[in-house]
Amino acid sequence: MTSWLDTVSQALSLNLAHLSCYQLTIEAGTPLGLRHQRGEIVLPDEELQHAFFIKTSEILENAGYVHYEVSNFARDISLASKHNQKYWNHTSYLGLGPAAHSFLGNKRWWNHSFLDEYIGDIGAGKLPWGSSEILTKEQLHLEAFFLGLRTKRGIHLRNYSSRYGYDLISEKADTLARLVKAGFIEISEGYLQPTRAGLAVADSLVSILAFE
Repeated sequence: MTSWLDTVSQALSLNLAHLSCYQLTIEAGTPLGLRHQRGEIVLPDEELQHAFFIKTSEILENAGYVHYEVSNFARDISLASKHNQKYWNHTSYLGLGPAAHSFLGNKRWWNHSFLDEYIGDIGAGKLPWGSSEILTKEQLHLEAFFLGLRTKRGIHLRNYSSRYGYDLISEKADTLARLVKAGFIEISEGYLQPTRAGLAVADSLVSILAFE
């Protein structure tokens, strides 16, 4: 923790417009993943990971940053990542190049990962798609739910109901009341928003609200 807080202090001294603070995800099959599997690298337990998250959020918000998404902080909300917000808001986007993903309406598609395949299709006058999927209304609703609860802005309840045909207030009234009382969410000015404690367990919040 001492080493991390020193890193945060050095970052603050640079007066940066934006900071991303991600916890490490170990990918299976990588050299680091294999070392972790052999027990050579031990990750912090959940309690310590939670302490890292809360302390980081407290320090950066006290320094004037907006904790606008689970892992992201901006000096002002106008400096939040516009790129990532497109994913969180289900905005249509076009990806160009190998392995790039695109989204429009309820369809998502992605290009060939390998350069030779990508160039081959382009040369043949074909779209270089590796594959695609059509998302059901249920899938779109769950994605929007999951992504919205990762942001400080949260979910605009009326817009969510209109767009996805799902009224969270009436469908999840008891569960929402329990989470508000526990301090994980709040409902303010038409938005369902995670608190700092809620952002720390955003994935669990989604599971509770989606499946209870």
